[in-house]
Amino acid sequence: MNEIILYSTDCPNCKMLKLLLEKHGVAFVENKSVDEMIALGFDKVPVLKVDNKYMNYNEAKKWIENIGR
Repeated sequence: MNEIILYSTDCPNCKMLKLLLEKHGVAFVENKSVDEMIALGFDKVPVLKVDNKYMNYNEAKKWIENIGR
């Protein structure tokens, strides 16, 4: 089973990825810790972590949309 974490600050793109994950029935944990995001070196959110891969908004959106295929 994949470990999926959505790093989010509730920005519009964060909300869009959250809705897409929910629409596709993907189980995920939402992490809103800005301190943790800074420690990980993120300069933009949302970031989606699947197992050990970190994806920016566009990469994550494509990944989610391809789940059902």
